[in-house]
Amino acid sequence: MSDTMTRPQPRTLVLNGADNIAVALVNLEVGSATPQGPAIVRRVPKGHKFAIRAIAAGEPILKFGQIIGFAKEAIVPGDWVHEHNCGMGGPDGSLTHDYAFAEGALPPEMIPVEERATFEGYRRANGSVGTRNYVGILTSVNCSATVAKFIAEGINRSGILDDYPEIDGVVPFVHGTGCGMESRGEGFNILQRTQWGYTSNPNLGAAMLVGLGCEVFQIGRMKETYGIVESDTFQTMTIQERGGTRKIVEWGIEQMKEMLPIAARARRETVDASELVLALQCGGSDGYSGITANPALGHAADILVRNGGTAILSETSEIYGAEHLLTRRAVTREVGEKLISRIHWWEDYTKRNHGEMNNNPSPGNKLGGLTTILEKSLGAAAKGGTTPLTAVYEYAEKITEKGFVFMDTPGFDPVSATGQVAGGANVLAFTTGRGSAYGCKPVPSIKLATNSDMYARMTEDMDINCGDIIDGVSIEDKGREIFDLILKTASGEPTKSEALGYGDNEFVPWQVGATM
Repeated sequence: MSDTMTRPQPRTLVLNGADNIAVALVNLEVGSATPQGPAIVRRVPKGHKFAIRAIAAGEPILKFGQIIGFAKEAIVPGDWVHEHNCGMGGPDGSLTHDYAFAEGALPPEMIPVEERATFEGYRRANGSVGTRNYVGILTSVNCSATVAKFIAEGINRSGILDDYPEIDGVVPFVHGTGCGMESRGEGFNILQRTQWGYTSNPNLGAAMLVGLGCEVFQIGRMKETYGIVESDTFQTMTIQERGGTRKIVEWGIEQMKEMLPIAARARRETVDASELVLALQCGGSDGYSGITANPALGHAADILVRNGGTAILSETSEIYGAEHLLTRRAVTREVGEKLISRIHWWEDYTKRNHGEMNNNPSPGNKLGGLTTILEKSLGAAAKGGTTPLTAVYEYAEKITEKGFVFMDTPGFDPVSATGQVAGGANVLAFTTGRGSAYGCKPVPSIKLATNSDMYARMTEDMDINCGDIIDGVSIEDKGREIFDLILKTASGEPTKSEALGYGDNEFVPWQVGATM
């Protein structure tokens, strides 16, 4: 990105020599100049695009040297380029890509083990490493959500956690499903993977799973599927089995009191950065996302991969149209084809639900300067850096490969991040241009602002300002700054979202299929 980005003047930005548009860095009015010389520029909002040369009707509109749409009508130099004159499909309504499977997968230059970065983490009995030490209360079904909250409130109000400074908190992870669903198939499997994924996430020192008893999602079935044996750090019970609400709340509080001293035995120790599993997220994206924070986070992801760690790109609906850039980096054709199979699943999924992939950009995205999903995807994919794509996972599947990987998730941030955490993420970095308010217990969420204006307005929510890239800070330097904060966060330094108390309500498993 930094090799092709040019700054023709402080007020506009051309991202690639092949582009036929530029980005306005201030509100441009009639009579403003373009990099190519004087031209009539009708009103162009800050962060939006305008034509720097004539674009014929049906001709591709290029940003980052890639197609972000096609001109719906003739566009003259200086014209604002947005929804009114930029559409998704070409003259025949189609968009095709050359996937070039695995042709561009170049092995990263790995940092020797003895020179790798380190952080202070919690080594678990199974060898995984946590960056936080929470105790979780999960629910098999919405019917047991209130009970889970009662148990957590009973512990949190009692003051007993003051005796266990090594425990970050007791969190109820409640959701709205678990019954009225098929007992097999995609929806059920996703919920089952998500529940066990959270229970076994290294950021939980202990966990409890509470059910009602008669629901479709049976706790016993999950235990059998994964070979789970209850222990002093994992207990289950149902309301019906225990004899009602009051009795199970009492049971849960007593069980928690027995779990807490065991979870509190955990101590931070110096561990290799290869133990980090970084979830990559973006939300409330704007016209700066693909220029500043996303490529900077991508550079940080590259540093992590070179240190032997793992970075998870997700949000399949937000890499749509940029998937050809990822398939080139796949380590094998099979990995690339698995990604494309998920793309085809999404095309069918949206069609079945009377939608389309271009429905993804939100009103806020469009106000911030993004026009099509193709444009949004080019910026979103930049979070994945440049290293080879080593694996593709379905939602909430356990991440087993090192390096840069992809997990199939929706673009809705809480649902997407829930899948990543279930897969084993122990730290999360979240870019935002409009100012997303988000946290992600049990995983710390680092918030990266794409532009300086929003950062100034929401400093209490944002951990790093990436808007200064526009002013000349290099993407490489900002990426190193992000990576350094990832290490500090993983070692226990609280993020802004954690300081504000976010994360209790962001557990949102993906619901696929009919509610019956």
